[in-house]
Amino acid sequence: MQIKLIAIGKTDHKAINELIAEYSKRLNFYIKFEVEVIPDIKNTKSLSEALQKEKEGELILKKTIPSDDLILLDERGKSYTSMDFSAFIQKKMNAGLKQLIFVIGGPYGFSDAVYSRANGKLSISKMTFSHQMIRPFFIEQLYRGFTILRNEPYHHE
Repeated sequence: MQIKLIAIGKTDHKAINELIAEYSKRLNFYIKFEVEVIPDIKNTKSLSEALQKEKEGELILKKTIPSDDLILLDERGKSYTSMDFSAFIQKKMNAGLKQLIFVIGGPYGFSDAVYSRANGKLSISKMTFSHQMIRPFFIEQLYRGFTILRNEPYHHE
């Protein structure tokens, strides 16, 4: 299985990009992992919220194929402890998936088409974080999940 994180909009924050690179590198020790950034849509000031979500949704869906398992990072999604999240990842690997995709949407969330296509929703926290900050937080949790699965001393219960 390979895991991909799709995110709308790039980040220019050097420290955030360094954290993403560091945890992506660590994660690739366990599984093939990549981050794919979909550039921000231009001229969003002239677009309604719904139209912006629709356009972003089209770009997200173009990055998937029917066999992909698509999980949206969404505030209304299921919350896990780190231990439970590692079990979730193990279950996905045991299912024989070729590719597991997690998606961080744009500032207004996801279009109805993306929600319809999704295989599930995952909440990182009940708190709200910027779309840039969620990236390293999520990648670190993926890394933590794999260290838990391997019984490595990174995570302490």
